[in-house]
Order: sequence, then structure tokens, then C-alpha cells
Amino acid sequence: MARFTYSSLLPHSPEEVFAWHDREGAFLRLTPPWEAVRVGEKTGAGVAAGTRVSFSVKTGPMWMPWTARHVEYDPPRMFADEQEQGPFARWRHVHRFLAGENGTRMQDEIEYGLPLPPLGSLFGKGMARRRLLRMFPFRHRIVARDLFRHLSPPASPPLTVAITGASGLLGRSLIPFLTTGGHRVVSLVRRAPQPGGGEIFWDPARGELDPASLAGVDAVVHLAGENIGEGRWTREKKLRMVGSRTLGTETLARAVAAAMAKNGPRVLVSASAVGYYGHRADDLLDEGSPQGRGFIPELCAAWEQAARPAADAGVRVVNLRIGVVLSPAGGALAKMLPGFSAGLGAAMGPGSQYIPWVSPDDVLGAILHAMKTPALSGPVNLTAPAPVTSRELAQELGRVLSRPALFTLPATVLKAAFGRMAEEILLASARAVPQKLLDSGFVFLDPALGPALAHVLGRDPGPGVPS
Repeated sequence: MARFTYSSLLPHSPEEVFAWHDREGAFLRLTPPWEAVRVGEKTGAGVAAGTRVSFSVKTGPMWMPWTARHVEYDPPRMFADEQEQGPFARWRHVHRFLAGENGTRMQDEIEYGLPLPPLGSLFGKGMARRRLLRMFPFRHRIVARDLFRHLSPPASPPLTVAITGASGLLGRSLIPFLTTGGHRVVSLVRRAPQPGGGEIFWDPARGELDPASLAGVDAVVHLAGENIGEGRWTREKKLRMVGSRTLGTETLARAVAAAMAKNGPRVLVSASAVGYYGHRADDLLDEGSPQGRGFIPELCAAWEQAARPAADAGVRVVNLRIGVVLSPAGGALAKMLPGFSAGLGAAMGPGSQYIPWVSPDDVLGAILHAMKTPALSGPVNLTAPAPVTSRELAQELGRVLSRPALFTLPATVLKAAFGRMAEEILLASARAVPQKLLDSGFVFLDPALGPALAHVLGRDPGPGVPS
């Protein structure tokens, strides 16, 4: 039987730390973005004794089913879960929250038995421990980061937030981020809503959204839209890119405007993109910089303009011009990882173009900040304070992965492979800075690229002492 312990000190009370774990979404929030996990059925509430969670974890080419049952529940001091079905011969996980003068010592204690003894003990022990050593520092950092976000001023009561694009890369993370902070989330869906009140029907293509369904909603976060980075930009693809953004945003904005007088939302946080600025070489771009030229700048301008009905009705509208979100769960970084992991990392084109990157955690934090900061409105750049060039990104990713990054992908190759998308996305340079966020007091948890990559890839030892 093997044992693993990991602990870290958090500047919060045991009650606050325990409550975060006891809210819906904690399991998803604690799942590292580099792990392939499919969540199944859950019975019971929070982490109370008797609650069961079923999920599958991908190990190599295989999906391993796992069912965990919570067996002890003693708030705010501890709770424990055990594997009922899964890849281990035995798995017992005790979560402790130990009060101290400077906060809470959060401690994970795991007792596990490897399968197929003695082969599992001979060949699997090192791999299992390495996986735990990678996972638990990340989990502790997530708890610390989320509590910092949710407990920092300006304080706000729990919000009811409606979200579009809930199944996308950002939406999948935003929902558990908000629910573990005590907020209630409802998703806008294009199918029949499931019973329980957690979903609202809308059909953006037909302009259908009942304003009455938004009664009692404090804020709306609009993330839906055709994926720009998937597939070549055919005429049909470009029409979908435009329609999914302008029609969806206008439908939502009109419903929000109509609902405002009937206890509806007071703020609409609507996604846009730094593509608004187009290719601008090394110009420093803040929210006052003019629109660029090309299809993507025109798309972003129309996207933002579609939210005008809500603003005209007095709703505070924040257009988040989001940069390149670096997550191994999807997007640009996920596409880069196979090549870089194999030692074939490469900068794109000349390598001198600026990449306005941002970490997933800072995107989530900025969305919450936008919802609860009355002074923030209009276009807001959501990028890290220090954009880097494509060459610097390649070199830093190679360093974090301990792999060489010696190659370049010529612009001609990229244009041949991706067409117009290569010119306006992969080879465009946007040295955008988040001036309005900084001026409003927002604190970036990932201001520098190297530590940000280390965090999302589980390469950072982080706080705490494993044993």
C-alpha cells in the first residue's frame, strides 16, 4: 500500500476553504486541463457522505471508469472519499483543512494500492507517484487562485449568471469557477431545457429568446460563436462566423434590454477578440487604438456593434477583446503541444509577430471582475500585460517542456495550409495591452508567459510540500 501527502497554506479560514470544495463544480475545477476526463453521473450534494461521482479517465489509449463515494463528512475540518470502481486496487482520499494562525493548512492524504500486484507495484508505482506530484500542486494552486478571486474586493453578493457557449473551452471552465464561488449559473441552450431551472432555451439563428426567461438574472456572459480556428475559411465558414456572432449577440442584447425593466440583467459581458486591431506590427495597442483592416477586424466590429441594443437601454455592456487563451484543453496551445513534445517545436512565419496571449485563469477572473466592477464598460482588452513574439512563445514553451524549439514554419507553408486564416490569425501581429483592466484594479495571476505555461501544463512545483 502506497501513501501520498501534499499540503499548502492558504490565507483563508477553514470554513471558506471547505465551502469552496463543498459547492457544485469543485470536481471539474480541480481536474487538470492536461487530463482527459469524462464526467458521468453524480448523486447527492456537494461532498456529503453518500455522494457518488462517476467519471472516466484516459490512460494511454484506454478510458478507465472510476466511481468515487464520499464516506466521511466533518465540516469544516475534513471529508473523505473512496474508490468504489476504478483503476486502483484501493484508493482512499482524505481532504483536511487545519486551522492555523495565518490561515488554513489544506492537506490531501491518499492511500492507494496499485492493480495487479506484484506487477503493478514493480512497474506502476513510479508512474502513479509522478502523476500525483504533477496533479496536486496544480489543484492547490487552483483553490488558492479561486479563493483570491472570489474573496477579493469589490465584494458582491452571490450572482445569478446566464451563460451562452457553456460547452466551449471557456464556458466549461467558467461554470465551475462561478459555482465554487457561490454563484448560480444558468446556461442558454438550443435544445429543450432539462428540468430543474438550470437552462434557458434560445435560438439565435431565428432571433428567439424570451426576455421573461431572464428575470432574476443579474448578469449575462456571452461566449457563443463559430470556432474561428477550425477548418479553412470557405465562404460558408465565413458566413457562419459572422452570423453566429452578430445574430446571436443581437438576439441576446435585445432580450437583455427588454428584460432590464422586469428585474433582468444589469450587465452584459460579451466576448470579442483582439483580432479587432488586425495586423499592426509592433504598435502598442490599447482600447483606444483604431480598428484594423481585414475580415477579422470587420467581424469583431460588427460583433461588438450587435450588443448596442442592450447598451442603448442602459445595460452596462463590456466587450471583452480576448487574446490567445493558452490551455492544453483546446485552442492554439493544444494544437502546438504534440509537435513541441516531440521536439519539433517551431515559431510561425517570421517569428517577430506579437501574440497577445492570456492564461485561462486570468480570463475567468477578468469575466468575474467585469461583472462586479461598475466603472468598467465598452471595449476591454483581455490579454496578459506582456505580449510576446511568436519566436518567444516557441522558445518559452520548449523550455517549459524541456524540448528544443529550433524550427520555423515559413509563411508560405502556413498560407498554403490555412489560406486566409494564416494571414489574419497566425501571421498577424497584435501587441495589445489590457490598459482598462489594469486601470480598474484587476490583478493578473499570470503576468509572465513562462510561469503561466508551467501552471497549465503541470510543470510548476507550486506551493506545498509533498511527502
